Amino acid sequence: MDSTTLYFREGPSDKVYQASIQPKDAGFMVHFAYGRRGSTLNTGSKTQTPVEYQIAKGIYDKLIKEKTAKGYRPGEISTPLQHTNKIRSGVLPQLLNPVEPHELEQLIHDPAYWMQEKKDGRRLLIHKQGDSITGINRLGLTVALPAPLIAEASACAGDFLMDGEAIGDTLHAFDLLFIDDDDIRGRRYAERYLHLMNLLASFQHRYIELVPNHCTTPQKQQYYQQLKKLHAEGVVFKHTDAPYIPGRPNSGGSQLKYKFYETASFIVAKTNAKRSVSLILFENDKVRPAGNVTIPPNHDVPAPGNVVECRYLYAFRESGSIYQPVYLGARDDIRAAECTTTQLKYKAEVMQAAA
Repeated sequence: MDSTTLYFREGPSDKVYQASIQPKDAGFMVHFAYGRRGSTLNTGSKTQTPVEYQIAKGIYDKLIKEKTAKGYRPGEISTPLQHTNKIRSGVLPQLLNPVEPHELEQLIHDPAYWMQEKKDGRRLLIHKQGDSITGINRLGLTVALPAPLIAEASACAGDFLMDGEAIGDTLHAFDLLFIDDDDIRGRRYAERYLHLMNLLASFQHRYIELVPNHCTTPQKQQYYQQLKKLHAEGVVFKHTDAPYIPGRPNSGGSQLKYKFYETASFIVAKTNAKRSVSLILFENDKVRPAGNVTIPPNHDVPAPGNVVECRYLYAFRESGSIYQPVYLGARDDIRAAECTTTQLKYKAEVMQAAA
């Protein structure tokens, strides 16, 4: 099938864009991937459902023409990517529920809860089985891995399934699910973390970093204030006895998160002038407008129907619009059905928490 890899290099920018037409069911899909060369690529599709080949070819040709007009050029593929065709891995990550500000003090003082920094990246698990190195995203689908992570995982003598947050080429590792053929998800978190430390000590690595834990009340208090000053995303609290349970509990749980600022996932409704898009959310069976956000020059303008992530200060309950939105990027690992108004923190709630 048709497939093209384009590159753009100018000053500090070194980007790659891939496009392809792939068969699905009785039709064809136009897929794309983009990002910094050698890093974990953002992926998506220009067709929501399979279409006739001629329609897919028209979309594909237009896409390549738009990219070449922006300065992208074909070239030799220098960074090998694995598993670019996403398939179900059979592994789902554990997702955490948020806590409210009034619950923080109890968690900080409870010695049974360890605290880590909540990294501002994309969820990524690395599965090593012999010579096979597989990336797994938040939805449990296989994804491409940057070359440095493939090389470092290959340097480990044993097999493993490691959980973490990817930022650029680096995986910030915080949990371990398998060691060789041993499934340790049912063991205590404290034991799994010790196994993770020992595993990382067994081979050389630069692009896999251990996320440190803070265990005592003074450590947690000091680190919490330090992260606030550094404008970090937030903190995570994990009970030392907690097993690793795939998915998200209906409420609460033994592994929790607290964010210093608000983020949410939105659906792009339409493209506006001056690199702006309109956002919407679901509220039960209705669609609600959520305002607009400007797309920075270093991001492609997302197409209508795509899911995107935005940071914001708070939302207005009357209009549903978010205040001071900042575009963070496209999210192909979040389903449109998850983009609901239940994510939002409204002005009165935020002001009350700050007080």
